[in-house]
Amino acid sequence: MDTASTSIVLPQELFAPAESSSFSGTYTLPVLVAGPDLYDFAEPLSWRVDIVNTGGAMLVTGTVEGVGRTACARCSEPFDVSVIGDIEGYYLLHEGDRPEDDMEEDELSVLGPDKTIDLIPLMTAAILIDLPLVPLCKDDCKGLCPDCGTNLNTGTCSCDEGRADEHRAFEQAANPFSVLRDLDLQSGDGGADKAGGK
Repeated sequence: MDTASTSIVLPQELFAPAESSSFSGTYTLPVLVAGPDLYDFAEPLSWRVDIVNTGGAMLVTGTVEGVGRTACARCSEPFDVSVIGDIEGYYLLHEGDRPEDDMEEDELSVLGPDKTIDLIPLMTAAILIDLPLVPLCKDDCKGLCPDCGTNLNTGTCSCDEGRADEHRAFEQAANPFSVLRDLDLQSGDGGADKAGGK
């Protein structure tokens, strides 16, 4: 069933073992912080979940989809990132119940007396997992010149050549034999001949 809310009040029929229901709706998330990156979602995200009564718990599975806009980590230009996150949640019907498989404590929640499941934490986790660790506008983004700031995807600069000249000058200055570089060893003053003629 469609719902305008991200909080689902479970219908009574869902509390019978093996019963299931489907829910869908939209979620307005203006900005999401993911580490050092910010994602702007101009349009609401769409979500769909299935909730299944497993006997001792409610299993929630589904997806959340949308498009976020962020800045490229290399060139700082804004670009769109498509998100398709997998929603997963497990809500025990009674305190102390444990699922048959060994789930971690932080993966378990206890269904409250209001019989309501808040999807926002599940959707946020799903989106964060799907987002790239390092957002790039394209895999081969050239980034910005570290000296002049030119976007190397759209332009060129002469800083590479300048850095190469500086590197050569540094290597020459660090070489103790660099003073011999300009020494002309081909022309002599004839000293060897004079010495041999004695």
